[in-house]
Amino acid sequence: MFSHVILGVNDLEASKKFYDAVLGALGIKPGVHNQSGTLERYFYRSASGSFGITTPLNGAPATHGNGSTIGFNTDSPEQADAFHAAGLAHGGSTCEDPPGWRDGAVGKLYLAYLRDPAGNKLCALYRPPKA
Repeated sequence: MFSHVILGVNDLEASKKFYDAVLGALGIKPGVHNQSGTLERYFYRSASGSFGITTPLNGAPATHGNGSTIGFNTDSPEQADAFHAAGLAHGGSTCEDPPGWRDGAVGKLYLAYLRDPAGNKLCALYRPPKA
């Protein structure tokens, strides 16, 4: 459904270290630098889409969306835990409940929530195969 997601950040290099770590835990290569005039950003690409971080084009401070969450698919609960641990080790903070299984309307899911250094809410999600 989505071709790409781009988040605004205030400290591009601190955010790159954070996203290199958490997305690296998912097997995604480090961000690729992209510059157009004074606008700098990094892009992370996979077969399923692109994710980017940038300082805002209008020069105003980046802010996180209240109620917004960016979800990343994982291959296992262990990979979701590695994503979460990498985020905590690189300037992120935990939010919501601790990583673990949740039962909900869509079935059983393993979720690991954290906030990036700019306050954006992320979730590593593992959906087990249907039995």
